[in-house]
Amino acid sequence: MELRTLGSSGTIVSEYALGTMTFGAEADEQTSHAILERYLDAGGNLVDTADVYSAGVSETIIGRWLARNHGRRDGIVIATKGRFPMGAGPNDLGLSRTHLRAALDASLRRLGVDHIDLYQLHAWDALTPLEETLRFLDDAVAAGKISYYGFSNYLGWQLTKAVGVAAAHNWAPPVTLQPQYSLLVRGIEHEVVPAALDAGVGLLPWSPLAGGWLSGKYSRDESPTGATRLGENPTRGMEAWEARNADEHTWRVVDAVREVADELGSTPSRVALAWLADRPAVTSVILGARTVEQLEDNLAAADLDLPDDLRTRLDDVSTPRAEVYPYGEQAVAQRHRKREGGR
Repeated sequence: MELRTLGSSGTIVSEYALGTMTFGAEADEQTSHAILERYLDAGGNLVDTADVYSAGVSETIIGRWLARNHGRRDGIVIATKGRFPMGAGPNDLGLSRTHLRAALDASLRRLGVDHIDLYQLHAWDALTPLEETLRFLDDAVAAGKISYYGFSNYLGWQLTKAVGVAAAHNWAPPVTLQPQYSLLVRGIEHEVVPAALDAGVGLLPWSPLAGGWLSGKYSRDESPTGATRLGENPTRGMEAWEARNADEHTWRVVDAVREVADELGSTPSRVALAWLADRPAVTSVILGARTVEQLEDNLAAADLDLPDDLRTRLDDVSTPRAEVYPYGEQAVAQRHRKREGGR
């Protein structure tokens, strides 16, 4: 598996990370440990979790594995997140110093470690002053509780503002951003990707298979059944499924991925992952698996080399749509008028 730097830091991570949102939910502890061990044996070293995954159970499962495998801790880059409610009190959520101090300490206890390699803010908090949040993170770095910090689900302007505030105060800078990104979700290329490239921040894409749509398991107008995340829980996300199913863009992309996979003798999942791993600013793609077998298929993407012509085909068919100003046809027309002296 290819190795890369974690954003602009000097820490080295694998091009594919292991996402553990399934741990304690769709994968029991025994299965979770088997997934973790298979990932590490394949050369992966970035394990991503969050305090809210299964209400802390995901971190606890990882912590129990680490307790039984002391010698492997130093080879693993552990990433977790804080932001969302873990209790019912008014300070049990958000990015205030009060909540983050409690959230970070609780994550350290559940993981059974003395420091976290990458601590991520799970989402923007419009209530807490940004300076308060970033100062806490700088203090946590200085105290040795975390090595680096990053963000998740931030907009481009939010990332750029945070980078600027940290620089102005000479505080530790963010090194990563974790956004949703896939062949079906490329909207971040308008603002987030350029902001990350400008700041030297590495992207850690989540949902790289678009919730299973790029795995080849879904068929047009057929509700998922059986061994899919939606099929095993028909009430989960079906409104979103119906909207995506009705969108012709979805099926143009899905069909193209299947065709490329057939030409390469590979699988749709591997093709979609290989495409994403080579996108600008991407440091490591987060793999989410419910079984060891799913993980095996995804890990094989590391050995897949997409020829330029097939990569271009995928680029073209999945080009993000820009239907509103300043990205769409209206913006192009306005720029043309300005060149002619109009407004």
